Amino acid sequence: MIEYKSGRREEIPVIDYHAHIWKAGESNWLRPELAKGWISCFYDYQTALTPDEYKMDFETFKYYGHEKFIEDVMINGYVDVAITQPQYLLYFYKKPFGNTEEFGKLAVENPYRFVIGTRFDPRDGEEGKRQLEEDVRKYRVKPWQMRHVKLYTAEWKEVDGKLSRGWRLDSKEAYEFLEFSKSLGINIFVAHKGPTVWPLDKDSFDVKDVDAVASSFPELKFVVTHVGLPRLDDFCWIATQEKNVYGGLAVASAFIRKRPKYFASIIGELLFWLGEDRVLWGSDYAIWNPKWLIEDFMKFELPEEIKREYGVELTLDTKKKLLYQNASKLWDIPLEEVMRREDDITRRRNLLHVKMEG
Repeated sequence: MIEYKSGRREEIPVIDYHAHIWKAGESNWLRPELAKGWISCFYDYQTALTPDEYKMDFETFKYYGHEKFIEDVMINGYVDVAITQPQYLLYFYKKPFGNTEEFGKLAVENPYRFVIGTRFDPRDGEEGKRQLEEDVRKYRVKPWQMRHVKLYTAEWKEVDGKLSRGWRLDSKEAYEFLEFSKSLGINIFVAHKGPTVWPLDKDSFDVKDVDAVASSFPELKFVVTHVGLPRLDDFCWIATQEKNVYGGLAVASAFIRKRPKYFASIIGELLFWLGEDRVLWGSDYAIWNPKWLIEDFMKFELPEEIKREYGVELTLDTKKKLLYQNASKLWDIPLEEVMRREDDITRRRNLLHVKMEG
């Protein structure tokens, strides 16, 4: 139940296309300076844009586990379906930073609430393909599971005794992995093309390699997460040509409170270039808590000058597309069935509503 500016309340489903359970505590640090620097950079992003009442302490932030995830994202945070985007960072961490093991257990136990994907790195070669196939076999308990992979082109990796500081989507090796992914029923590729995270290289997140790969594989869908920030202009010019390219609002959504004019300009650009059918809402939890993001978004209105210049409107129907309809269609998630289910999350939500209204 979400309140929006008119004061009316309406049950609006939410699919968060970009959420994490990660494992960044000291016991998992392989190279401590790099591992600590990475999670500290995430934490700095959180503290810079998060309202005080939603800030996490650093120790909790490093590892919060699935119970806090459920409480923050689903019980209090309005999200009905959470989609994970794992990144492994095995040059920094002993075990994958993106905690696929823990999120995967949730997805197997309740696939209507938790949608899991995997990742690939073309530098892994045949062993990477074997792992990709194993992940699909292990976690695809429903057709919408293991439909996507997260592509982290700036990830560091030791190759032949040397440090490789990234890879490109339009490389021969990446194309081989895309073809192999297709054979496994994977058709959604979520590329991190946004702000850099220390110590990774900004240029390795450049959005330009999406152009060639999207036109080479028109049957596949490419979600450019973080809408290419700070390269929004490049992203929009690519996405207006390549109709199989989508924009993910994770990170961008967090500017809604402290930088509302900037957020409005981002939404204006996306609606002007891509339209309302190829934009997905995401929180990037635990960097940001979806509760305040969604509450602010439901109340948010585009300034008149943005509406006039871009010729767009952010209506309630448009918000619904961004919040759940576009992701539901892309992943083929049966949202009506999700909303009818009487599970533990539904019961806990109902108890919360009774307390709030009592």
